[in-house]
Amino acid sequence: MQTSESFSFKRMSNGQRFFTLLKYAVLIFLVMMIIGPIIMVVLAGMRTNGEFQSRPFDIPRGEIQWGNFTGILESDTFWVAARNSFYITAAVTIINLSLASMLAFAFSRLTFFGKGIIFNILSFGLLFPTVVAILPIFLQIRDLGLINNLWGVIFPMVAFGLPGSVIILRSFFIAIPNELEDASYIDGCSTFGFFRFILMPISRPALMAVATLNVVGAWNEYFLPLLILNDPNKWPLPLGIMQFQGQYGTDWARVMAYVGILMVPAIIFYLFTERFIVTGLTGGELKG
Repeated sequence: MQTSESFSFKRMSNGQRFFTLLKYAVLIFLVMMIIGPIIMVVLAGMRTNGEFQSRPFDIPRGEIQWGNFTGILESDTFWVAARNSFYITAAVTIINLSLASMLAFAFSRLTFFGKGIIFNILSFGLLFPTVVAILPIFLQIRDLGLINNLWGVIFPMVAFGLPGSVIILRSFFIAIPNELEDASYIDGCSTFGFFRFILMPISRPALMAVATLNVVGAWNEYFLPLLILNDPNKWPLPLGIMQFQGQYGTDWARVMAYVGILMVPAIIFYLFTERFIVTGLTGGELKG
């Protein structure tokens, strides 16, 4: 039995077929560009260091080196770094969500003097990545006495993540009908009650989208911990790669195995929350 897709493809003109095939070819190419490095990392971690250096893009020819993965998982250093990464990721995500949701509520549902100007100033934060302001960040963290402290990494990540999170949540909050807010006030709900008991549950897709972006960003952050943290016992997982750098060389096979393990939590979390990202970033289905 023919599917509707195959039937419609046969009814297309030659030009339409060409552009359809071209579209799928581009999509397949982009998917391979994304999946290719992941596959390469996994395959590289299954080989010895000599095999990887001689044939970096080849598949394992000899015995699969599962010891590269098990050796990392059995290391106490790995689990210390994993604990630090979970701590940083959880703190950044919770603080960012709490502050961004309240700011987005104020900018979307409340009226106060200078709201537009303040929101535009906040939006300017999207123009300045962390690397651009790394010197003043370091000086401020040093003055606060947070050098070699996990909070010295958490606070800048929250600050630089707030503009994007506020913009996403504000767009979603604006899309919620005003009639719903008016009805809550008629029923005796306060402004905070509307925010806590009505707006936040309805905005779960947008909150999950913001949480996903923060989790992935915080989990993979490398530059800030490298700058702020000097004690190896406080390093998160991305900095743990440096433990495989010896005096005369680097065990690249184990580095690839380490990177493969590092990617697993972020990929799993993304797979479970991917559907919320699309809904959250597009403003949801509620329209005023």
